[in-house]
Amino acid sequence: MSRSSASVPSVPEAANSAPSTAAGLASGLIAAEAERQQRQADAQREVLFADELLPGVGDERLSLREGLAAGGSLTFTTLVVLSALDELESASVSVLSPEIRDAFGMSDGMMVFVASASSAFLVLGALPMGWLADRYRRSRIIGWAGAVFSVMVFASGFAANALLFFLARFGVGIAKSSNTTAHVSLLADTYPIGVRGRISAFTYGAARIAGTISPLVVGGIATLAGGEDGWRWPFIILGLPALAVALWAFRLPEPPRGQHEMKSVLGNVIKDENPLPISMESAFARLMRIHTVKSAILAFSALGFGLFATGILGSLWAEDHYGMSAFQRGLMGTLGGVALLFTLPVVAPRYDRLYHRDPAKALRLLGLCILPASVLLPIQWFMPNWIAFMIAGVPAAALSSVAFAMIGPIMQSIVPYRLRGMGVALGAVYVFFIGGTGGAVLAALLADAYDPRVAVLVIGIPSHALGGYLLIRGASFIRNDLSLVVADLREELAEHDRQQADPANIPVLQVNDIDFSYGHVQVLFDVGFEVRRGETLALLGTNGAGKSTILKVICGLGTPSRGVVRLNGRTMTYVPPEQRGRYGVHLLPGGNGVFPAMTVRENLEMSAFRMRRDGADRDRRFAYVLDLFPDLASRLGQQAGSLSGGQQQMLALAAVLLHDPEVLLIDELSLGLAPVVVQDLLAVLERLKNDGLTIIVVEQSLNIALAIADRAVFLEKGQVRFVGPARELAERDDLARAVFLGREGG
Repeated sequence: MSRSSASVPSVPEAANSAPSTAAGLASGLIAAEAERQQRQADAQREVLFADELLPGVGDERLSLREGLAAGGSLTFTTLVVLSALDELESASVSVLSPEIRDAFGMSDGMMVFVASASSAFLVLGALPMGWLADRYRRSRIIGWAGAVFSVMVFASGFAANALLFFLARFGVGIAKSSNTTAHVSLLADTYPIGVRGRISAFTYGAARIAGTISPLVVGGIATLAGGEDGWRWPFIILGLPALAVALWAFRLPEPPRGQHEMKSVLGNVIKDENPLPISMESAFARLMRIHTVKSAILAFSALGFGLFATGILGSLWAEDHYGMSAFQRGLMGTLGGVALLFTLPVVAPRYDRLYHRDPAKALRLLGLCILPASVLLPIQWFMPNWIAFMIAGVPAAALSSVAFAMIGPIMQSIVPYRLRGMGVALGAVYVFFIGGTGGAVLAALLADAYDPRVAVLVIGIPSHALGGYLLIRGASFIRNDLSLVVADLREELAEHDRQQADPANIPVLQVNDIDFSYGHVQVLFDVGFEVRRGETLALLGTNGAGKSTILKVICGLGTPSRGVVRLNGRTMTYVPPEQRGRYGVHLLPGGNGVFPAMTVRENLEMSAFRMRRDGADRDRRFAYVLDLFPDLASRLGQQAGSLSGGQQQMLALAAVLLHDPEVLLIDELSLGLAPVVVQDLLAVLERLKNDGLTIIVVEQSLNIALAIADRAVFLEKGQVRFVGPARELAERDDLARAVFLGREGG
């Protein structure tokens, strides 16, 4: 047999080669996916720093008096009084709900909904309040919110019908959102980490002292006033002190944001004198990627389902089933408050001690406070008389309130200090809207269909059990989340020192330590590079390496789970995409970038919509881009969809250049274009480069990258494999073959 004939496979061999190839391909894909999942799991499990390096862990222990002295007593006292007035207002609605129900002719279910709905209205205020608290002086936010609260409390007392009372509750809920956003943020930046548990407990406890007295005061005022309108007087009287304290709140000092984390981790404080605006969407996306935050929010959302409606239902059940008077119902609320005052001084110092040694144990403590309520609730609601009913409800109410009081310090520690207001707002959205409103609606339906006891047991038992379990489970993530806080602070200090040492050499664009995920799939791992002013940087790599994703992160279309993006040395990680455009960051996306049914002129006019009030500037920019692309100047009346692929790419680029970008991001410049068109585009980029424009271009072609780029970054599997001169990349045979051939040249 000849050599040539021996080299030809037989028919069975040829038939088997296809399955063999397919099996090899499948095996390679499975191995690659397993490797990616392992890297992602390792990244999620990683604890970056030892416990003693975490913020507040192992620091010098402080007494409560020392902690208050460090931040001054003015802020603490003012916020305590505002919280106390909040408690008094809440007690007015809870204790007097039967009288309000009868005055307006509402059903039990409707009364539960109206009374509990202010918790849902709080959500509407929490979002803007949290956003404002992260951007502006918090004392002014607190002062204005207190003034609105005062007016709305007055309005509740003067409401002529159920609709006006409902609207007044709407205003009260909006104003109260300051307590859960601006108050929390201000306390965290005013007082040291080592006393946050006690500060939070003392603030909550002092408010609950007012809450303890409030039911008696409210019930007493209503009884003294007498008559059908006696319930109105507690609201009317409450408005005056609320207004006085709100005016005083304008004088509160504004501490540096994140100062205590910086002192604990870095030893000094870095002030951001002119921070860039924060996007709600970006803030929420970042926060929900923090495992401890997500666990805590879901836990208290579940808890909120049973907690907010329970007080109203308990008051209604107490009157209807046991015949308790307004004074007796007030006594029931007072007894629960007294129990809380005895519980908080025990739990709060223990929380601070546990956090000082092991933050995970501190979070588990809160979960253990919630779980007993799932057992105690059914015991309380089957008591034979009102005294037993009142006493049996004390332990569950006190322990659940302790958990609510103490979750604030945990959130303050793991949420990035720039996002503290938004972090609390996110919690409010879930806890009060999903938990409070969802629980109120469900409780109203069950109470009307059956009775308040059925509503409480059906909702309360599973909600407390689930809430406690989620908190205990979330404790396993807290070390890693605190370690990421340390890493971010250290990176910020290093960059601050570099800018101070060489302010004339700050990169125009900087990405550091970027992790990014699509859902549960992480695609970027610790990506970082810098771009100097006037430089052209090429992003190269295999398919699926994350090149387009990092461009989305830079222009704000994706929020990283970790890391920072800076423009001219200023952090813009949470700046919304439209704002980044105003600061000069613009993206030319890959694929179709024009409106095909519009003419060339209409496409350019649509892109220039922001410049519509300055006709002279718009005309100047039109002339500039048409000079860059003379072929478009002769086709202004032609539909964009009828242009060639290269001409459409030119039109898309012209639309971006109308905005005079400081940093131009180009995704797949040459994809699908003829070589002659690519040459024309390269000539345009060369001119832009000579004009000093900073450019980042994603390219599959190494030759094109070498033609236009000063430096190159090579990405593979979401990680940076090379950063350096573009010519040097061409000399790296392993990386160059990966660009051309896809995977390590094979």
